[in-house]
Amino acid sequence: MSDDAVLYEVVDHIATITLNRPENRNSMTPEVLVGLGDAVDRVRADSDIRCVVLTGRGQSFCAGADFKSREPLGDGSDDVYTAPNERAYATYAHFLSLLEIEVPIVAAMQGHAIGGGLGLALVCDLRVANREARFGANFVRLGLHPGMATTYLLPRLMGVPRATELLLTGRILDGAEAAEMGLVHYAVEVENVLARANELAREIASAAPLAVRWTKQSIYRGLNWDPVSAARFEAHVQSRTFETEDSREGISALLGRRDPDFRGR
Repeated sequence: MSDDAVLYEVVDHIATITLNRPENRNSMTPEVLVGLGDAVDRVRADSDIRCVVLTGRGQSFCAGADFKSREPLGDGSDDVYTAPNERAYATYAHFLSLLEIEVPIVAAMQGHAIGGGLGLALVCDLRVANREARFGANFVRLGLHPGMATTYLLPRLMGVPRATELLLTGRILDGAEAAEMGLVHYAVEVENVLARANELAREIASAAPLAVRWTKQSIYRGLNWDPVSAARFEAHVQSRTFETEDSREGISALLGRRDPDFRGR
């Protein structure tokens, strides 16, 4: 259905998952989170799929947290008896479920990916970006500790020096800079993003499927890959930063389109 928050299609062994809330910048609303989780379940249940392309509609791939509404997730995580760190982790759990997909995932980042939205791209295996779009982990600019295993993933994907700079400054890159720094594999014109991602997906899908699955497993096994544990630790620290005055100031400044005035409280 065209009004689904997340669209799902399979053609020639390739599943395409599309975030479909362009009017809300494909942010992490409950319907998008649940829809993506459902799409992941469909991929995992279909042994015929050889590759996944993840993309979004509109000017944003994913804008991260939906600070405007802050709607309950509807999964029990907003219950008063749920610890704050568990509520923080629940925000990312559906995005992190992509890590359970055995076949390669190509992110077709046709638009901006900020905060948790960038984290969504980082749990994919390959990334094709719009060279004019904006990408970054701007958590500290909001008075928050990063989430979505960003402090774990970025140093491993970009190298410690570059990741440290981006995480501590919250600086935003364009797609061309992101490719130069190793954050994305390719940066192309916006009209070519999905085509290039599909080209990579077809190349992967044409290879021996069992060999591809096992090769992906071996790559991450050799790296002792454990983003979920990292995300759980981040959720603890992030939940504490949500208690600070600086986080309230940072989010207020973001919504008010002004520079924040942080006081260290």
